[in-house]
Amino acid sequence: MTTSARDRLIVGLDLPTIAEAEKIVSALGDEVVFYKIGYQLAFAGGLEFARDLARAGKKVFLDMKLLDIDNTVAKGVENIARMGMSMLTLHAYPKAMKAAVEAAKGSGLCLLGVTVLTSMDEQDVIDAGYEYDPHTLVLRRAEQARAAGMGGIVCSAEEAAAVSKIIGPDMALVTPGIRPAGADKGDQKRVMTPAEAIRAGSSHLVVGRPIVKAADPLAASRAILAEMADALAG
Repeated sequence: MTTSARDRLIVGLDLPTIAEAEKIVSALGDEVVFYKIGYQLAFAGGLEFARDLARAGKKVFLDMKLLDIDNTVAKGVENIARMGMSMLTLHAYPKAMKAAVEAAKGSGLCLLGVTVLTSMDEQDVIDAGYEYDPHTLVLRRAEQARAAGMGGIVCSAEEAAAVSKIIGPDMALVTPGIRPAGADKGDQKRVMTPAEAIRAGSSHLVVGRPIVKAADPLAASRAILAEMADALAG
């Protein structure tokens, strides 16, 4: 697994327009090499933008959280792999994961199983009809992702230490909900600072609003990278 802080930081381009995303990418320059594109930007021309980023040598995490019948998932994964994406999320349902893994063979696309969204707490999970608390559900889905041959897991940094024991060092452990000390949590409920997440075992950190909404995105990204580097060195 990569050890460089730059390779571990994924900046979430959770923005409404391509123009705003291009502005952030330009401002961050060579400091950031990895970007996440999710629903908001994807439906505003973000899929073509994702291709452009990949062609420009950036790594792209396409956060689509796929879930459908096996054939539909497989065909989607095949096309996303052809786009040159580095990472792709799907919900960690066993059948969907198995279909995706088969479809991605030989492509180099890292498939990530989404366990429990970081915006959800125990009551949210109960309201959704699950019999497990968030922690138990995350661990169960991590086991299923490993068994399916997935490339990694997405979970809260709060579960990173426990999940890393299940998936081992060869699978990516991607944690959103990262907030520097003193930052607004927004709609996230299970959060950690960059240093805490690294020490807990996260391989990649997804940071969106603390960078893209900062008065100086470049300075914000450098501060986060420095904090990550210190944690990796310590």
